[in-house]
Amino acid sequence: MKLLFDLFPVILFFLTYKLASGGHANGSCAPIGDGTMLSLTQEPIFLATAVAIAATIAQVGWLLLRRKKVDTMLWVSLSIIVVFGGATLYFRDPTFIQWKPSILYWMFAATFLVSASVLDKNLVRTLMSQQIELPEPVWGRLNIAWIIFFVFMGFANLVAVHYLSCDGWVSFKLYGLTGLMLVFMVAQGFWLARYMEVPAESKPGENS
Repeated sequence: MKLLFDLFPVILFFLTYKLASGGHANGSCAPIGDGTMLSLTQEPIFLATAVAIAATIAQVGWLLLRRKKVDTMLWVSLSIIVVFGGATLYFRDPTFIQWKPSILYWMFAATFLVSASVLDKNLVRTLMSQQIELPEPVWGRLNIAWIIFFVFMGFANLVAVHYLSCDGWVSFKLYGLTGLMLVFMVAQGFWLARYMEVPAESKPGENS
C-alpha cells in the first residue's frame, strides 16, 4: 500500500497524459512559449503536470489531516514538483518537469551523502533499522549503494529525456524508473540476506 501511495502522483501523471492524448503518441515535449493556444489533446503534458502537482499536494494534505508524520522526502518531493511543475506550466516548457525526477534523485543522493559525511547520521539505517538488524559496516556500504543508485537514476532519466519521445519518456517515468527501483530493492534484499542478524530470542536451539 505504501508503494502505491508513494507512486500516486506518478500514476496519475501517466494516466492523465495517456487519456488526454487519446492513447496516441502525439504529444510533444518541445517548449511552446510563443503564445500559441493548443488543446490538451495536442499538449497533454501540461494537464498531466498540473494533475501531478495537485496529487502531491493531496498526499501531504491527507497525511496532515490524519495527523500522521509527513516524511522529509515527501516534503522535498512536494517542493520540487511545485517549483519545476509550476515552471513548466508558467513558461509552457516541459523541460522543467522532465528534469524534475533527476533533480529529486540527486537531492536524495546529496542528502544521504551529507548526512553520513557531515552529520555522522546514516539515513538508510534510520529508515530501516526497525525492520532489520545489520552489522555496522554493512549499514555504511548500504548507504553508499543508495547514493550511487540515486545518482544513476538521475542520469537514467536524462538519457530517456534525450533519446525518447515525449510519450516514450512518460512511459519510462512510470515503468522504467519504477522497474529500476524494484530491481535494485530485490538485489538489495538478496545481498542483505547474508548479513541479517537473527534476534536472540528466535535463534534455533536456544531453548532446547
